[in-house]
Order: sequence, then structure tokens, then C-alpha cells
Amino acid sequence: MLIDDLAARLPKDRLVRDPDVLAGFAHDEAEWAPYALPAVVVRPHTAEEVQAVVRACLEHRTPLVTRGAGTGLSGGANAVGGCVVLVTDRLTAIKEIDERERYAVVEPGVVNDDLRAACAERGLWYPPDPASSPWSTIGGNVATNAGGVCCVKYGVTRDYVLGLQVVTGTGELVRLGRRTAKGVAGYDLTGLLVGSEGTLGVITEVTVRLRPARAAERTVAGYFDTTVAAGQAAAAVAARGVLPSALELVDRHCLAAVDQWKNMGLSADANVVLLARTDSPGALGEHEAAEILDCFEQAGATWAAQSTDQAEADALFAARRLAYPALERLGPLLTEDVCVPTQAVPEMLARIDAAGRRHDVHIANIAHIGDGNLHPLLVTPTGDETARKNAQAAFDDIIADALDLGGTVTGEHGVGLLKQPGLTRELGPEVLEMHRAVKNALDPHHILNPGKVFPEGTPA
Repeated sequence: MLIDDLAARLPKDRLVRDPDVLAGFAHDEAEWAPYALPAVVVRPHTAEEVQAVVRACLEHRTPLVTRGAGTGLSGGANAVGGCVVLVTDRLTAIKEIDERERYAVVEPGVVNDDLRAACAERGLWYPPDPASSPWSTIGGNVATNAGGVCCVKYGVTRDYVLGLQVVTGTGELVRLGRRTAKGVAGYDLTGLLVGSEGTLGVITEVTVRLRPARAAERTVAGYFDTTVAAGQAAAAVAARGVLPSALELVDRHCLAAVDQWKNMGLSADANVVLLARTDSPGALGEHEAAEILDCFEQAGATWAAQSTDQAEADALFAARRLAYPALERLGPLLTEDVCVPTQAVPEMLARIDAAGRRHDVHIANIAHIGDGNLHPLLVTPTGDETARKNAQAAFDDIIADALDLGGTVTGEHGVGLLKQPGLTRELGPEVLEMHRAVKNALDPHHILNPGKVFPEGTPA
């Protein structure tokens, strides 16, 4: 029996079988994605214990689902019936921070903000900052190739992963990548594993690139009557050649939900708020802030200004991060994650509004608008099946519109379960076959996170 085998290979406290605890580890934050109860939850403390779990699952041909903090929004960490859920929340060591070479070596259960804080103590900075950074883990960030607020200028998780230690689908514990600034030896297997959502291996260690601490940011805010007008302002910033360190959209529905929850007093007298930041030093930073402000005004902002109150500016960005959990309190959310070319952002925002009207669905909007990554949040009343069906129809339309505009079905949340039909359309049969070939090579027995990424009925 698998559980007896696991108990023989691991210390007693690594296995969890309490049904109530199992239920808590059965799914991520994607409320609409299906899940089942796992047979057991395992919380290994070392890479060797992870390897023992994978090998036991191999011998018993049992599915293995790896999970970090469970903050995912696509169902990528959802359990399948009878599986083992491997939780990385005991793998939390920051093993090394090398100040001279500017890299850090961490275990996958390290929380993003904890790594950022440890780096800051040494005058260094780890840029990827998803909105879930106070809770999400580096392993989960790597699994989904997470982005974040500053990625418009500094890139996504894959841009900072130098190396990985991984247990493969054949039970081997291997190292991928490098610690040098440059290196092109062999295929980029490290980059391949980033964003693979636990379908190609179980990550046990991550080496990430660091940057020097950056200059203080300047904040520019603008109010707009419509998301389309805000989108035009964002497109104008890109067209002018200004590269902000953040350019975020938050609509009044999100701010009101945050106010209702946290009483922050931030509800704006506008339908849409754009928040921009620049971290260029000195006169260049002042010039960029002035350019962004001009773009906002030229695009029809009802009010725009460079902030002189750092606490107020920080509160607005904090509200941006709290928007999803604030809206989640109001009812089940279906969360989009499409990304389109920056000049297509105004048109995509118009199509999102049209989808909401067409299907009678309430859509709140937040977005990493500077890089075209939009997060319309489809809100439905609890227990309203008609509203749920309408939201799913709008969700499908938004994905189709993004692809029609040259975009992608997911910018940072991953495919998981919710984006599988869109992935099929985006990649096409020939490219899907290439993905299947990779999956078959690295996980020949299909035990790693089965049913995720690839649509049901077309396993890798």
C-alpha cells in the first residue's frame, strides 16, 4: 500500500491523513476549478525526502501534485482523486545570499516577501513581485512563471532563475542551470521547468539572480472615466518610450471592495485609477514622471498629479494588491489573466466591457496595464447558477478576444485547469505535440500533476 510505503520511507510526522486537513490542501484559490480529496498530504523537509516521495509514487503509479502556499488562480495545484499532495511549506531555508555574485539559493517554500526582505538587508533586490508576494512561495512563483507589479520594467520570474534542483518524473534528483552571469551549455532546461506548473518535475531548490537595491520611486496617479481611456493613457506611455517601474490599473469596484474590507478610505471619485511609478534616479526620474503625467492628461484624465505623499501612494499600491481578496469576499470570482500587446490594450479593455454587457456579468478590473497583462474579475452572487454560466461565457469570450488581438491566454497565473481550451487554440496541434514529447521524456509514467495544462483526453 502506498501510504504504508511512504510511512516506511519518511519520518512519522511528514504524513497527514486527517480528512479536515486534507480538504484544506485539496485546491488553490481558483474557486471554479474542479478538485478531489487526496489520499494523503506529505510535508517533506529535505530534497532527499521529496525524492523518496516521487519514487514511491512511481512504484505505485500514483499521481503526485505539488503545492506551495495555494495562492494559485488557475487550479494548477488542485488535487485529483487518490493522489499524493506534496506540500513544500517545510522547505523554507534561504541557504545562501551571495552579495558579490548577486544571487540567492533558496528552498521552494520560502515566501516571496521573506526573500525580498532578506536581500534588502544586504542592499540587494529580488524583482518579481506578484500581488500575492506576502503569501506566495518562490516554488509556486517558479511553477507559474509569476509576474507582478514591477515586471513592466524588470521582467518575470524566468528572467531571474539561474538554476534549479529538481526531482524528475523518473525519480532522479538533478541540478539544472548555473550560477554564472552567462552560460549557454546545452538546452535551457531551467527555463523549460519555469512555468511548467509541476508537470515536469518537483522543484527542491532555486537559485535566483539578484539586482542592486534601486532608487526611491516617484508615483503618478490619474483618474479616468472609462477603462478604455485609461488604456489609451497606458498605450501613450509605451508609445512615448517611457519605461515605468510600475503601471497599474484599478477600477472603482476594486477600491470600494478594499475600503469595505479594510476601511482604508481610498475610494476614488473616478471609475478607473491609473497608478504609475518610475525608479530612475535624479533628473531622469523627474523627466519620466513628467512624461507619464502628460500622457495621462493628454488621454483625458479627469485628474492627474505626481504624488507628494509617499504614505498615500503606498496605500494605493497596497489596495491594488488587496483587490482580489477583497472582491473574493463578495462572492465567487472567475479570474482572467490574458495578456495582449500594449498597443492593443484599449481595444481589449473595450472588448472586456462588451463581454460584461453581452452576458450581463459584473466585471471588476485590475491590470498590470503597462505590459498588457489584464485581470478582469468576473463576480457572481453565491449560489446563482445562471450568473455562473453567464460568467463562464464571458470568460471564454475574453480569452477568444485576447487571442484575436495577438495575445495569450495567461500572462502569469498559468494554464492549470481553467485555461486548457484556450491553450489548445493558442498553440495549435503541432506545437501541442512538441509539448507532449517533452512531457513524455521527463515524466514518462505521467504521475506529475496529471490533467493539468493539457486538456483532458489529450494527455502528454
